[in-house]
Amino acid sequence: MMLARVADSLYWIGRYVERAEHMCRLSDVMLNATLDRTDAATQVARIALAAVGAPDPERAAAPYEAARSLVLDRGDAGSIVSSLARARENARQVRDQITTETWERLNLVFLRMTAPEAHKAFTDGSSVFLHETIADLHLFKGAADATMSHGEGWRFLLLGMYLERAQLTARLLEVCFGDDGRPALRDHFALTAALRMSCALEPYLRAYTADIQPRLILRFLLLDEDFPRSLRFSTTQIEEHLSSLTKYLASSAQIGPERLAGRLKARLQYADMQEIEAQGAGAFLATVGDECAAIHDALHEAFVAYPLELRLPA
Repeated sequence: MMLARVADSLYWIGRYVERAEHMCRLSDVMLNATLDRTDAATQVARIALAAVGAPDPERAAAPYEAARSLVLDRGDAGSIVSSLARARENARQVRDQITTETWERLNLVFLRMTAPEAHKAFTDGSSVFLHETIADLHLFKGAADATMSHGEGWRFLLLGMYLERAQLTARLLEVCFGDDGRPALRDHFALTAALRMSCALEPYLRAYTADIQPRLILRFLLLDEDFPRSLRFSTTQIEEHLSSLTKYLASSAQIGPERLAGRLKARLQYADMQEIEAQGAGAFLATVGDECAAIHDALHEAFVAYPLELRLPA
């Protein structure tokens, strides 16, 4: 079995890289909204900030400053630059477990984000800056998939990525389609922004043409089995990677994370939109978020903080 500290670092690399990409996309959509209408820009900013756990009306009224903070504020533990710094530090600690291509790509995006000229580059062209960062993170993921052996280390990396994605998507959907009557449920501009925040506009349009409705968006981002950022797709990947990893555990340690992941996968696989609407989308999404958090805790207990008596014999 892989060393606990190595598994933990690879898992967190996946989480931090996914978090950074998500924050880039939310920041970009928030800034693009300022090119249209002031009221719409404020609404989109409010959605984006609430989705990252910072529902501040004053910050939402100044989208550009809010985006700059989300991207470049080293004092904010949830900013993009902080997430990349933590991903790089974890990668440095397990340098022998990842390939040169993955290390170089992650190192390059970190150095560009922390360079002295980063603030000027963001000021001169925030959209270009964010798009280049997203492209670099896609290249990191591609390098990991193409050059790393698809064994334990790669699976821990992907497990972290998909668990982070599921939690972030659930939170975004809860903000947009919860039960508090937000105007975003009716505003076409805000609904389109929500799709862009999920990198889902083009895939959604291919599935539903130009019929942009809250119910269809929720169905697509919750239950589509082929879209890689839907909750159903993410939870299927979580269960698949976890099932492959638990074979390295003693039988008594397998039950926790594998059972939780299987239950979450089934919850999305057999979910019915009418039942979700009847109980309230907010309640369903909160349950998904809670179960993702429970899987994270069970993973840590099984693979990182496991007692000596649960280790397989040499």
